[in-house]
Amino acid sequence: MKLSDQKELLRLSLKNSNRFAHSLGVEKTAVDLARRFGISEEKARIAGLLHDCAREFPNDQLISEAQKRGIEIDEVEFATPLLLHAPIGARLIREKYEVDDEEISQAISRHTVAARDMSDLDKIIYFADMIEPNRNYPEVDHLRELSRTVSLDEMFLTGLSESILFIVAKNALIHPATVESRNQMLFER
Repeated sequence: MKLSDQKELLRLSLKNSNRFAHSLGVEKTAVDLARRFGISEEKARIAGLLHDCAREFPNDQLISEAQKRGIEIDEVEFATPLLLHAPIGARLIREKYEVDDEEISQAISRHTVAARDMSDLDKIIYFADMIEPNRNYPEVDHLRELSRTVSLDEMFLTGLSESILFIVAKNALIHPATVESRNQMLFER
């Protein structure tokens, strides 16, 4: 399936026009970051565009959609089903968008809570989702500046830290994969 066809299918599938605009913003941001850090712009483009493709499902259907696809659900995901849109999206790109690329699938799967051993593409999609042009929150300008000035690992580590601080401020559950990813980055420094 051509990128233009994927884009149109995504537009039709995401009932919220803001979600589609967000996807286009992540696509553009991911390509810019891929260019800066020397990784595949094509993979970044597809992963950025389709990262939220499973947001077509209402939150109350995400557990059943994950179960239908044999995705393991941990206790944090049961309590916060929205997190499941990432692993569901990693499967949906094969089912619906004809994308059969493990690197793209992994980046989509990890874009919400991160994981140990994040690839460069994983880090770019995670961070692009945080700073795309439609995002508006107090730290976003600082994070956008980091995307132009520091290393990929430093940028990603700061993104993880900001994400954890945001979740703590909301008094919400932090997925263990996010903590593990951040700890691994600190150990590797």
